[in-house]
Amino acid sequence: MPYLRLLMISFFIFTACGNKNVFNDPIPAHKSITLDSKFVNETRVINIWTPPQYSDTASEFPVLYMPDGGINEDFPHIANTLAKLIEENKIEPIILVGIKNTLRGRDLTGASTVKEHEKYEIPMDDGAKSFRAFITEELIPKINATYRTSSKKGIIGESLAGLFVMETFFLKPETFDFYIAIDPSLWWNNNALVDEAETYFETLPKRETKLWFTASDAVDIYRYTEELKLKLETIEPANLLWKYSPEPNEHHNTIFRATKENALIWCLGKSEYVLKLKQSLNGLSLKTTSA
Repeated sequence: MPYLRLLMISFFIFTACGNKNVFNDPIPAHKSITLDSKFVNETRVINIWTPPQYSDTASEFPVLYMPDGGINEDFPHIANTLAKLIEENKIEPIILVGIKNTLRGRDLTGASTVKEHEKYEIPMDDGAKSFRAFITEELIPKINATYRTSSKKGIIGESLAGLFVMETFFLKPETFDFYIAIDPSLWWNNNALVDEAETYFETLPKRETKLWFTASDAVDIYRYTEELKLKLETIEPANLLWKYSPEPNEHHNTIFRATKENALIWCLGKSEYVLKLKQSLNGLSLKTTSA
């Protein structure tokens, strides 16, 4: 199948992701707020889930931010998964902040110089830059001012949202402490992020940063996640703890649910469960470096 045809198939799949709760996941108790943004020039709906421990203690909690975070998108199943893992004492309690989509393609893609991308009918002028500014300059301060938050925060996303996670990791790595990118659409803009990865690795924070990424059987995704894995193995960036966990038996529409627990445990897990996870994954790429 020609490469361009693969891109077109991927685009229609990816833009559909995050738009509908087709699994009818139970909607957990949560709070929804609106936030007027000067960066995206919109009023955005934000969904916030807090763990049971939030009302029982005076502690501060880390925060997980999530594009595709509408009630009819991925917010319910991620909140329910967090609740399950926290109840099982597998991960530390964490607050989930989901951002409901408006124009998904605009918000989650950086600039592209690839003329063929025009047929996707989404802006190619770096809408992700404005969306990222909305998160860092408006949303995060709002959450910090409203909730008892610790300094630790992360971001999770799949498909185009996974692309946004990876672009944030490369361009603004100091934004989050951990990044989870599931089946990221790294083909965007002719795979420019991975092509220029060596340069981006030089700008990583001096503190430890975690990166988990995975790929399904989608050819136009795993060809680039595999390329990124090889670069990480070769360069071994300082202060980066990373995990690549490919799932060739999963499809683009199944991989989020198939990998989310492992990703969350690896990033947030209690030590004994992280050890068990490492053992169960049988030597898939894991590199730990420090200054």
